[in-house]
Amino acid sequence: MPLLYEIEDDTAQVQIDGELTIYTAADLAAQLLPRLGATPAMALDLSQITEMDGAGLQLLLMVQREAPKAGTQLTVTDQSKAVTETLALCNLVALGQP
Repeated sequence: MPLLYEIEDDTAQVQIDGELTIYTAADLAAQLLPRLGATPAMALDLSQITEMDGAGLQLLLMVQREAPKAGTQLTVTDQSKAVTETLALCNLVALGQP
């Protein structure tokens, strides 16, 4: 699962590409969670996620919970149809919104 990460000004621009499922969540968590706190803000682009399951949702909720603890303001800049459908199914449409 590719994680594209770059810093622009004081914001980490992060894009997750591909599946966000039980098969990729642990690897993605190992890449993403240590970067929380590295910048004051993180913009998470979910527009390239092709499939998302419960494990992927758990990871996103964990990132949402841990970002403020690390001093990072998290925003979701875009999301794919797969993400939108999963969030709507769980009544979590406002993930990553202030």
